[in-house]
Amino acid sequence: MRGSDRRITFNGLSTIVIPAGALVVSDPIDFKLPALADLVVSLYLPDNVSLTTEHTESVQTTYISDVGDFTRAATFAASTAGAFYVVSGVEVSAQQQARAVVTLGDSVTVGFGSTPDTNRRWPDLLAERLQSNPATSKIAVVNAGVVGNRLLHDFVGTGALARLDRDVLVQPGAKYVIVLQGNADFLIPPLINTPSEIVTVEQVIQGYRQIIERGHALGLRVYGATLNPVEGYPFPGFWTDALEQSRQAINLWIRTGRAFDAVIDFDQLLRDPGSPSRLLPAYDSGDHVHPNDIGYQMMADAIDLSLFRDVDQD
Repeated sequence: MRGSDRRITFNGLSTIVIPAGALVVSDPIDFKLPALADLVVSLYLPDNVSLTTEHTESVQTTYISDVGDFTRAATFAASTAGAFYVVSGVEVSAQQQARAVVTLGDSVTVGFGSTPDTNRRWPDLLAERLQSNPATSKIAVVNAGVVGNRLLHDFVGTGALARLDRDVLVQPGAKYVIVLQGNADFLIPPLINTPSEIVTVEQVIQGYRQIIERGHALGLRVYGATLNPVEGYPFPGFWTDALEQSRQAINLWIRTGRAFDAVIDFDQLLRDPGSPSRLLPAYDSGDHVHPNDIGYQMMADAIDLSLFRDVDQD
């Protein structure tokens, strides 16, 4: 929007050097940001940088300029990428009663398979529902999904247990966590030929229990989501009967284990009743693992908003 540009500083300075692996926070800016608004962040890197901080498959377009500082330019020649770089989040001042739902997951939580640049990921759509409901309009959604993410091992990014503090527990205002992880723990080792990283159902359940215990210690409510069907993904050997048995065992535990504060049954919603190990075709983006826009909408619509009761009661 013309006239909405704001310059960001770091402790009063216009530049900062970020040490490898470190996190830096900018100074606050006086800028009223409406709920559900799109925000553009422009960066200028004066020297050659080998980027290692990246959110791959963001389902959002990033524009990369030619050499030079174009951070305040209205238009510029650019190449594009489907990833986020350097910036990991934006903190917004809100009313004291405001809280956040953190969605911890893999590529399904990232929204892979949805239409790019339209904010049709299920966490986006959940945020829309929360905002439209007066009883939950003070609740935001923080998407902590990472493509290929596993509970117990690293892959494209740091494993969920290892990133739990950074991405969930220390998020300002976090009150609720939705966990949708586990498929990749079973799928990835055979795919990349790492037999030492093969895990058991019991180990994945133990990982869930660790997230639950650590969340509860900080007063968070932790909700478990069942794992979606994955048969048909176009990689040889990707799906096996043993993998399906593990997925079913995990889902049975999520539904009946009474460890999570509530259960969100995405598997029941998304599966094909005639072939329960597959996505319902109407919800399939085409790769037989990731939902399409309709599927993600159904996921968001299936979440009971009473799970996020009026924060004034806390």
